[in-house]
Amino acid sequence: MKKYRFMWNERKNIRMLWRFCLVGAGNTFVDFVVFFLLASFGVSALLAQVCSYTAGVVNSYVWNRMWTFQVKQKANVGEFLRFLIVNVLSLAVTLLLLFLCRDVGQWPLFAGKLAATLGGIAVNFAGSRFWVFASKPSHS
Repeated sequence: MKKYRFMWNERKNIRMLWRFCLVGAGNTFVDFVVFFLLASFGVSALLAQVCSYTAGVVNSYVWNRMWTFQVKQKANVGEFLRFLIVNVLSLAVTLLLLFLCRDVGQWPLFAGKLAATLGGIAVNFAGSRFWVFASKPSHS
């Protein structure tokens, strides 16, 4: 029975990971749309980037909370701050991996970017799954 339960949990985690990746693709879309929309109205590229990245992060929080991890509890400031911390940590990991792959390891740009992205996804998913949106045990 335990083995079957473990397999179910593994399938559940794989399904969450796929949803997480789909949300990430949506975040990228939101980021690009907001960026180019603001840029087309004459907003500077740096300010447009800050706004579009912020829109992507908010989109990520809402969709991952509701759909990927299906959190039932009411949202709170602490949860959102944990989400921001995980995203900053994920960014730091991607920057470190990109530096190590490209500048130290002399990897081709695409391979370095791919490795950095996969590392960032792993950190972001684990942090979101086990810290930000971790389900609290119910007291019956």
